Amino acid sequence: MDKYLNKLNFDFLTNQKVLNLVAKIDLYKGKWNIIERQENIYLKELRRIATIESIGSSTRIEGGTLTDKEIEELLANVKITELKTRDEQEVIGYYDTLEIIYENFDNIRLTENYIKQLHQNLLRHSDKDTRHRGQYKSLSNKVVANYPGGIQKVIFNTTDVHLVESEMNYLINWTNEQFDKKEIHPLIVISHFVYEFLSIHPFQDGNGRLSRLLTTLLLLQNEYLFIQYVSFENLIEKSKKEYYQDLMEGQKNRNKENENISKWTLFFLDKLNELTQKLDAKYDVFKTKGGYLNERQKELKEYLKKNQPLKISDIAKRFKKININTIKKDLQYMKREKVIKTIGKGKGTVYVMNDNE
Repeated sequence: MDKYLNKLNFDFLTNQKVLNLVAKIDLYKGKWNIIERQENIYLKELRRIATIESIGSSTRIEGGTLTDKEIEELLANVKITELKTRDEQEVIGYYDTLEIIYENFDNIRLTENYIKQLHQNLLRHSDKDTRHRGQYKSLSNKVVANYPGGIQKVIFNTTDVHLVESEMNYLINWTNEQFDKKEIHPLIVISHFVYEFLSIHPFQDGNGRLSRLLTTLLLLQNEYLFIQYVSFENLIEKSKKEYYQDLMEGQKNRNKENENISKWTLFFLDKLNELTQKLDAKYDVFKTKGGYLNERQKELKEYLKKNQPLKISDIAKRFKKININTIKKDLQYMKREKVIKTIGKGKGTVYVMNDNE
């Protein structure tokens, strides 16, 4: 018997809200995946910004202290041998694991071994986690919320150590089966997987961070490709109180007939829908302002837009204070990023705006 289905048997009003949110997210998914296929020039910078925000938020939810700016600087100058603080070790572990997921999500199967490998990678720079990384917990643990000033609050108790392996096996098999059968919408399956994973809390440490990385993995595998370009973790950090409250609402009747996860499901879908709106706004800013270009390149772009077609000599006359080699490099970069294109060859080459601009 499927022990999860009763939890997903929502009341009529909840079902209507779920259907409405799922429809909105799927509509955006279709729209975004067209943008993705066009290899749009803005995606690289959007993903870079989202990655920094995701690392910062996910580590801060668990008590980390580094700001997004500090994380950006750390990633730009990282030397693994010099990761002295726990915050730095956790940031680099999260970054490495997120990159693995971005680059390999098509080849990562949801299995016990892969989940343990991701956990191993997440904590591989953390000195204090050497003994238990990549292994299920050997001591009981609790879900604890970290608040400013070092205050901690127990949110709920988790699965007993001796039951972890069987519960994880059931969860993994159930999730894969639902993806294969396609009877339950994948967003419902993913939200349920995250709830159960956090309830089991299978590892000694790193469960919260790993749950958010697995969320990204499962969304990408189900073609919600927009998740790379805007930070889900950032929204959760901003809604931390609600995040914990809705987990607690289900957890208070854990493994009882009246265990109710409707609030958690609506929270998960609502934040995902909010995420699409946030990405829409960011993407519009990039399209109108060219956020991926530096200030000098933006000036070149605007001048070209108003005066095209132009030769390099025409541009050099207008921007006399900029070295000609710098102008050439900027134009090559802008062409590579499909902001501009060239017509003609040799001395007759002229630059014009790309058709998408």
